[in-house]
Amino acid sequence: MRSLSALDAAVVFVYLCAVAAIGYRVSRRQRTTADFFLANRALPGWAVAFSIIGTVISSVSFVALPGAAFARDWRLLAPNLTVPLVLIFVTIFVVPFYRRVVRMSSYEYLERRFGVGARLYCSAGFVVLRTVDLAFTLLLTGIAVEVITGWEIRAVIAGIVFCTLIYTLLGGIEAVVWNDVLQGLVLACGALTVLSKVLWGGPASAGELVGTAWRGGKFGLGDFTLSWESLFGSQPTFWMFAVTGFAHFGRSYLVEQNMVQRYLVARTDREAQRATLVGALSCFAIWLTFSFLGSALWGYYQLAGQPLPESVTSQPDNILPYFIATALPAGVVGLILAAILAAAMQSFSADLTSVATVITQDYYARFAPGSSETSRLLVGRMGLTVVGLAAGLVAVQLTSARTRAVYEVFVTLASMVAGGVLGLFALGFLTRRGSAKGAYTGLVVCLLFVGWATLTGPLRVDLGVNYTMHPVLIGLLSHVLMFVTGYGASWFWRDRQGAERELTVWSEQRKAAR
Repeated sequence: MRSLSALDAAVVFVYLCAVAAIGYRVSRRQRTTADFFLANRALPGWAVAFSIIGTVISSVSFVALPGAAFARDWRLLAPNLTVPLVLIFVTIFVVPFYRRVVRMSSYEYLERRFGVGARLYCSAGFVVLRTVDLAFTLLLTGIAVEVITGWEIRAVIAGIVFCTLIYTLLGGIEAVVWNDVLQGLVLACGALTVLSKVLWGGPASAGELVGTAWRGGKFGLGDFTLSWESLFGSQPTFWMFAVTGFAHFGRSYLVEQNMVQRYLVARTDREAQRATLVGALSCFAIWLTFSFLGSALWGYYQLAGQPLPESVTSQPDNILPYFIATALPAGVVGLILAAILAAAMQSFSADLTSVATVITQDYYARFAPGSSETSRLLVGRMGLTVVGLAAGLVAVQLTSARTRAVYEVFVTLASMVAGGVLGLFALGFLTRRGSAKGAYTGLVVCLLFVGWATLTGPLRVDLGVNYTMHPVLIGLLSHVLMFVTGYGASWFWRDRQGAERELTVWSEQRKAAR
């Protein structure tokens, strides 16, 4: 391991200066909440595509996916394989639907459809989940930078939080989007540089290296067993990961504010749809690249006969940072370090602006409708700062628990925190029958199930009748239970007929076609 060279430090410094300059450049145009949170819906589609990449790709991709492939295989990529299926529905129906129905927040739709309770429930869950997600992003970035540079991980986390907060507070969503363009280019250059070094600068030819990894089972997608017993196994099968991935990405692309906000900032419906398609498919290519990197690194070190330190063998998330620190020349290390920081800052800034939008629109503006634009901007910036600092504190606490692949922990946690949100949106999106009373009945049943399953499953509290299936299924089952119970209850407790009952993706599609 070596210390960071002056050339590497200079590369990182230039990158950070460029980020700050973009934030300052657009800061003078932020006068209203429409400026700060939506850039007045005036951004070009190609830039929005970069922003979608930045919203989805984070240090989870740069660090955890290679670590998972190196340690086992591509089984953690299985959820991501469902993205193309989700994209078809989102691009055709969901993007134009939101652009016509909501002003800033996706949760505005839920209030129109089912009442304020549904809006507050889902927006609160989003804020909690995003804060935890941001903490994992910071932790993974801190791990990578610590391995490459030797810097203290808590100082790294603090530095990322400070730098990202500054440019996001200055320029709002416009600064985030334009920085996503810069950071996306840096990320692509960094990933291709590492991949080239692994394949053509190693102990054998690219073919031998990939062949070794293939024979070692590093390109597998896990256990394809499809049986009732497989739902109770200690290790999730491919099919379990796939269905939970479908629910996860369905929730992410269909309902979560950090993605919906990207649909709203584009100039036209057509540009928003193209940006969604291009951005999401690019994310898919990036996930494949980083999983391939992990497998290739396994072949690299097998053929090199080089023993790995205990810090890598016990924590596979360290494999890519370790390779960067020990195998790449000065200057290139700085580029890769900038790419890792870019991935973290992209995701961090995107989530911060979306959380600030929710706090401002779904809470402050909702309960203080006569408030001024100045006060709303102040609340948005304050919320952005508080959530950023909270995520940093959670990340610091997580630094003491790094004994297993972090991505596995996050997938399980995100699945449990979902709380039927996708089922609730589906009840409104897809059915005219869904009523407010039916929706709240479904929510109560869903929350009782999630509470019972979490207590008796992952937390191992014995209540006599316990949840015994795999924890990653809790979130998926909560969505199904929410939709089925809510739809069934709506047959008994019907709302009055009204215009809001017509707010489905089908009705809006028909209106747009006229």
